[in-house]
Amino acid sequence: MEGKLSSAAKKLTSSPIQELSHLAQRCNAINLAEGFPDFPAPPHIKNAAVAAINSDFNQYRHVQGICDHLAKTAKEMHGLDINPLTDIAICCGQTEAFAAAVFATIDRGDEVILFDPSFETYEGCITIAGGVPVFVALDPPQWTLAPSKFLRSFTQRTKAVVLNSPQNPTGKVFSKDELEIMAGACRSKNCLAITDEVYEHITYDNEKHISLASFPGMQERTIITSSLSKTFGVTGWRVGWAIAPTVIASAIRNIHVKMTDSAPAPFQEAALTALKSPPEYFESMRRDYESKRDYIIELLAGAGFKIQFKPQGSFFLFAELPDNCSLSDVEFIKKLILKAGVVAVPGQGFFHTNNLSSNEDSIISCSYQKRYIRFAFCKSGATLAAVSKNLGKILDTRGHLLLH
Repeated sequence: MEGKLSSAAKKLTSSPIQELSHLAQRCNAINLAEGFPDFPAPPHIKNAAVAAINSDFNQYRHVQGICDHLAKTAKEMHGLDINPLTDIAICCGQTEAFAAAVFATIDRGDEVILFDPSFETYEGCITIAGGVPVFVALDPPQWTLAPSKFLRSFTQRTKAVVLNSPQNPTGKVFSKDELEIMAGACRSKNCLAITDEVYEHITYDNEKHISLASFPGMQERTIITSSLSKTFGVTGWRVGWAIAPTVIASAIRNIHVKMTDSAPAPFQEAALTALKSPPEYFESMRRDYESKRDYIIELLAGAGFKIQFKPQGSFFLFAELPDNCSLSDVEFIKKLILKAGVVAVPGQGFFHTNNLSSNEDSIISCSYQKRYIRFAFCKSGATLAAVSKNLGKILDTRGHLLLH
């Protein structure tokens, strides 16, 4: 029956990471792979969801209050003038918001620029839409954007640029100078920008998230996608949104209605409570994640990992394997699961060597794309302590991992 599959479905194949996930489950490994908290969600948000269910907000629903509050926040944070009645679409998480944004704007053959490494779902959505992903490699270890490399990636078929900042998997917060380059290119090339800003409230060391839409001439060509998931630790609630120019926002809503019809009604009600959380909540959440970041950096650096880039945002650490480790990232994770009972994500799943914009970029990328491991540190103190204990069992006399 494979002949009945669409060309897009044939391109979306399973990755070796799924095999590792099954192995981790069989070994009951501690999960530092997936980006969701293993500690309770904030009580005031959970109580709001329970109250919404008990109040019978259980049918198809659109909570306009979410849009009103998002418009207010966009004005306060980024100086954007958003019409809450026409410029916002509530979707089933950021994932659907991003997919609907792509389906609303990308035609077959349109090229879409992404940064490498990047979260894998972006490429999948573009492929399903018939678009052509064009990857621009960020330069390790600081994951900087080379302007010449970026500008060379544009062609007459370029339709959009995808930006995730703070970024998964690296934890990079793109600088104002880098954002200026992106904005200038989008304006001069008449391109759209589709942003993933789910980690907008999770930044460290006084770094501040800047939305690309806030730059001159960019609000009218930027689609912002975000969600409740990361900021409030409710990744399973599936409440997200897209903020876009009116015509595009309308198209995204129409696509959303055709695909899923409505985000979960009681969680929309609870989302309004979450979004209205006091400033103290956001600061406490940020400090807690910053502490966890510092803990896992010290832990992994002590075990021999090369930590040349300290995450500026998100809750992921992209750590490089020790110099004396001859294993690939996949081989290393397999041994880590079997010998230490800990699972993380091999970095190669975030790299796209075969699709990079030039042969030179491909050669450079090949030298490091199997050398990184992504660790999620959005875990409880007890979980992180258990990881430290498990790793301690496989360290040599110098305190380095015995896995190579």
